[in-house]
Amino acid sequence: MPEKVKKRHLLDFSILLPYIFMCITGLMMVYSSTSYVAMTAKNPTTSVSYVINQGIFWVLSLILITIMYKMKTDVFRHKKFVQIAMIVILVLLIAAFFFEKRNGAYGWLSIAGFSVQPAEYLKFIVVWFLAMTLSYRQKGIQQDFVKTVWRPIGIVLVYTAILGFYPDFGNAVIVLLLAFTVLLSSGLNYLYTLILGGAGVIASGLIIFIVRLTGGKFLPAYVYSRFASYLNPFADEYNTGHQMVNGYYAMFNGGLFGRGLGNSIQKRGFLNEAHTDYIFSIVMEELGLIPSIIILGILFYMVGRIFLIGIRSRDSFNSMMCMGIGMLFMSQIFINLGGITGIIPLTGITFPFLSQGGSSLLMLSICIGFVLNISAEEKRKQYSLND
Repeated sequence: MPEKVKKRHLLDFSILLPYIFMCITGLMMVYSSTSYVAMTAKNPTTSVSYVINQGIFWVLSLILITIMYKMKTDVFRHKKFVQIAMIVILVLLIAAFFFEKRNGAYGWLSIAGFSVQPAEYLKFIVVWFLAMTLSYRQKGIQQDFVKTVWRPIGIVLVYTAILGFYPDFGNAVIVLLLAFTVLLSSGLNYLYTLILGGAGVIASGLIIFIVRLTGGKFLPAYVYSRFASYLNPFADEYNTGHQMVNGYYAMFNGGLFGRGLGNSIQKRGFLNEAHTDYIFSIVMEELGLIPSIIILGILFYMVGRIFLIGIRSRDSFNSMMCMGIGMLFMSQIFINLGGITGIIPLTGITFPFLSQGGSSLLMLSICIGFVLNISAEEKRKQYSLND
């Protein structure tokens, strides 16, 4: 091996190339899914504006990834940086209560024509915060796990409670799942792993049982309507079940190879917000089942690589970051696809990279930048290379 290798030579293309492919596909599908809006709206540039907005965030994302990749990973371990991020996101989460609701919930900051969703960034910051905190407490985790983790977990629960007051249960569940994943990968005793895993399964089953037993009537009105439509969307096809039913029609219309790019029927006024929550239904309608599986396969390959980097990492911080980020991608994929296929109630979680949403794209791109930097560091350690 050469004595000196530049960092760009350690770039992990098995993560970067799928990321670029997914982002380009996302821009294409955002334009396609909003084309009907452009034809029917008074302003004919409406559809273009969605793509331009998404494109601006992608350019910003690429700049951020470049900057993050060139930085030393030691910078990300600095406690003050994480503390500042936690304070800033707390202020933004509270500020969202002073803005108008969307779809019956708070959570958006509308500034100068751009909408920012603090909950999207909270998911990444929680992984970062826990990975940094627990990496400094490795001995404590082995000696007294409860005493070591109760304070950082308590802080995460406070942030999660704010999401519950919005209410934004989809992102709240993801935050808890991310915290759970980082804890399991922190090096704790296997007995605690079994206890936490068992408690998680029991709690999930109990919540599902209570919701089914009561019909979900104790939930907020808009959440209850989503749960009711999840149980039987065709019972109220033209009201609460409208989205799910037309999502089913879109997926059915696509067949194996789709109706062709831009030829979706359901996006023509039948399926609201086709470019966000239900973007994958439009993908299946226009491209078909086979191309959709290929897209999923590329995304799962990238996520698998992220998990693999975390598993192979020799550094606790790097390992926990990759495991948490990998779970972030997996949870969003499962919750989004589970919602549009009727496996679980729809929660409003967007599909990674394909759905229109600048906050989501920027947050996921930051995650990619972190992983690329960690991958390069681990390669350097593996081959004992120096700058």
